[in-house]
Amino acid sequence: MGERTVDAPVARISPMQQMLASGTGALLTSLFVTPLDVVKIRLQAQQTPFSKALASESAPWSGVIRPSKWKCFLYCNGLMDHIYVCQNGTSCTSWYKKPTHFSGTLDAFVKITRHEGLRSLWSGLPPTLVMAVPATVIYFTCNDQLRDFLTYKLGFHGSHVPLLAGALARLGAVTVISPLELIRTKMQSRPLSYSELQACIRSAVAQDGLLSLWRGWGPTVLRDVPFSAVYWFNYELLKTRLCEHSHASHTTLSISFTAGAISGTIAATLTLPFDVVKTRRQIQLGEMETLGVSIKKTASTWQIMKEICAELGYRGLFAGFLPRVIKVAPACAVMISTYEFGKTFFQKMNLDSERRAS
Repeated sequence: MGERTVDAPVARISPMQQMLASGTGALLTSLFVTPLDVVKIRLQAQQTPFSKALASESAPWSGVIRPSKWKCFLYCNGLMDHIYVCQNGTSCTSWYKKPTHFSGTLDAFVKITRHEGLRSLWSGLPPTLVMAVPATVIYFTCNDQLRDFLTYKLGFHGSHVPLLAGALARLGAVTVISPLELIRTKMQSRPLSYSELQACIRSAVAQDGLLSLWRGWGPTVLRDVPFSAVYWFNYELLKTRLCEHSHASHTTLSISFTAGAISGTIAATLTLPFDVVKTRRQIQLGEMETLGVSIKKTASTWQIMKEICAELGYRGLFAGFLPRVIKVAPACAVMISTYEFGKTFFQKMNLDSERRAS
């Protein structure tokens, strides 16, 4: 009974209102999490300057000869991952400067703000919004529409409904966004007009086939689809329990924030090995696109896992646990609480309109 009460607002708002709510959530989450990643990348830049990039970052899994003038970063705002291409001295002065020495994360926040201004903490925001907002809108809107369809049209009930809807929605979002991410990487690596970009894509398709536009899709799906399934399963479960515990008739901001943070932590922990593989693959593909290298075949996910285990042991598959959780948990919490708040706002607005009309 409690679960039906909590989920009721979803059925009463339109897809356009769901899109507005999820778009607002993606925008706020990007604003909140971007400074964390800008600081992370600046700390990485301090550890590996351009002059040392070739020597220090060549790895047996990559198979790429990397000129020192190029560098690829994986930027993640908790919602989406993006390759950010840097060229020495030109295209990423705000992301890859020779900074004052930072002793840690807090020190980096203070020094960047003091010496470069507060705006520098959001220097990676534009490329994030270009991809994160539409991807999140597709994902969250599809998730709600699928869940409503499974519940109200097909008559399915139970904890497997959010799990299935979340997995399918993420699969759809990843499939739609993958070619756009590849195009964005190409445009970052060198300035291209739209006609040049069109010719470049046509040439890539002719050379490597249509499926080359979805290169890197596999590792992304292997991480994001299980993450989404685990996240939504736990979120709906926790949300219902917290509503029952606090005797709330609807989801409050604090309930959705808490459930989102805990669910995000669980999902991030369980899918961490796939995240490690996906990070390596994405950087590899980003650099190959930057260099214009044609890839007929890349190492499979399982091959990369074996190489990581051989190189670093099983612990290598869980590298970066703390940074991932520190970023994903608040990002999930901010995103879902904003989304739920937006849906509640539109539900009330629609109910008021119905009352005035009757």
